[in-house]
Amino acid sequence: MEIAQYITVDIAIHHGTPVITGTRVPISIIIGSLAGGMSKEEVMQEYELTKTQVEAALSYATDLVKQTTVTTLGA
Repeated sequence: MEIAQYITVDIAIHHGTPVITGTRVPISIIIGSLAGGMSKEEVMQEYELTKTQVEAALSYATDLVKQTTVTTLGA
């Protein structure tokens, strides 16, 4: 099932973890690789993705962060 443009969830692929549509590359791997210092180009080459697919992963992660609510427990 497509949950965002270029992002698919299928229980048969990585136990339902969001992946780039048509691949088995989890969004978490892409974001983690970028956070770890890889450039977009390096991620594209390493996982055989297009720039559009890498940017879709970033967009998806951004949407998730926007939806996150943090509740403080006090000081």
